[in-house]
Amino acid sequence: MSPASSRRSAPARAAAGVAAAIALCLGLAGCQPEPSPTASRSPSTTPSATAAPTPTPTETAAAGDSIELPTACEQLYSPGMLAALQQQAPLNDPGVTMTSTQVVGALEILSSGIPTIRCSWGLPSETGLATNVSLVDAAQSTALLDAFANSGFACEPSGEGTICRYTQTVIDLDDNQVELTETHVLRGNGWVSTATINFAPEGYTEDIVATLWG
Repeated sequence: MSPASSRRSAPARAAAGVAAAIALCLGLAGCQPEPSPTASRSPSTTPSATAAPTPTPTETAAAGDSIELPTACEQLYSPGMLAALQQQAPLNDPGVTMTSTQVVGALEILSSGIPTIRCSWGLPSETGLATNVSLVDAAQSTALLDAFANSGFACEPSGEGTICRYTQTVIDLDDNQVELTETHVLRGNGWVSTATINFAPEGYTEDIVATLWG
């Protein structure tokens, strides 16, 4: 399993490796979508999310809504979701190198040394996902919400926090549609970030939120 420019991808059969900068491609040349949410797009790209005003992080930074960082990926999910995922794809295959966001500002925070756990599902290919659960402070939450709104994400209140979503469809060199998504939840001191490629388990993010926050 594995968003700069317009059309992107290489044939699914070509798995010779991928440049480190294109982390959302699950580590293979089989899928090389270069455009990020901040990039311009060609006619072959069909974004489905539009920019929305940035929600204030009042709820996001609410005291008493904090979480502890899970120590194992299995702790992110309910038993039912975990079992369903295990039937579909392997967990944390070392060949899967995709990141949970391609938003530059979010990547900077994610790589700044904040406490985080990364979990991926799938094999190096054109199908899969990567999730990070991270701990952030109020200033980082505000910066993340600004980055997502400025990158065309649709953000709205969700429960006691904020959820931001983005979906992009590109056409690969074999004229196949490739759907890329990012979903981010900011609540209390927690940030749940997920990127997917042609893989969208129903209720995935909602299950993580329910498991972590109860």
